[in-house]
Amino acid sequence: MGENHTLYPSDKIEVNDRKVYLFLKRLVDVLGAASGILLLAPIYIFVAILIKVEDSQGPVFFKQKRIGKNGSEFNMYKFRSMVSNAEELLNDLLEQNEATGAMFKMKNDPRITKVGRFIRKTSIDELPQLWNVLKGEMSLVGPRPPLPREVAEYTEYDRNRLLVVPGCTGLWQVSGRSDIGFKEMVELDLLYIKNRSLFFDMKIMFKTLYVLAGSKGAF
Repeated sequence: MGENHTLYPSDKIEVNDRKVYLFLKRLVDVLGAASGILLLAPIYIFVAILIKVEDSQGPVFFKQKRIGKNGSEFNMYKFRSMVSNAEELLNDLLEQNEATGAMFKMKNDPRITKVGRFIRKTSIDELPQLWNVLKGEMSLVGPRPPLPREVAEYTEYDRNRLLVVPGCTGLWQVSGRSDIGFKEMVELDLLYIKNRSLFFDMKIMFKTLYVLAGSKGAF
């Protein structure tokens, strides 16, 4: 899906796009992502070895088309946590979707590998997205970037999620994640977009560390 989703003025919500905030947010993103990549390099190598040992046929990294700010497409990176032909098997599992609205979630997804279950539970599979942050396609904090097929089901109101750069973590992730339905996720994302600030971003990042320490709400 290469088309942008146009947001008309009457559908838009108020967004904090002050230049000082955007400059500081980008500065924090670059410094945070660069530091994270350097400090976590040993984990990158260790996880890559585990993935290859369990399934030598597939790649270490999983690249997937996602929708970013204003409907632009980009490739989001993750450590591969599923079998090599996961996308081909998805259609047979759609009827078992445990999420509401334009999302697919399945707690006992048979496509997930043993290593994949561990890196998902600890959110280690998300670490390669630090490269997306460095490239400016994502931010450390913001709404999660949706899949094209999910955006195809969005209402104009839902598309307000696309008014800002998507993030690695956000208000939704620290508020329940898998226990929250699609409509609630949209409302949390829009609440963040309307009230985002450097302090709010920092608060979400620290709360993310707390959530990860307990490995809560992930599947």
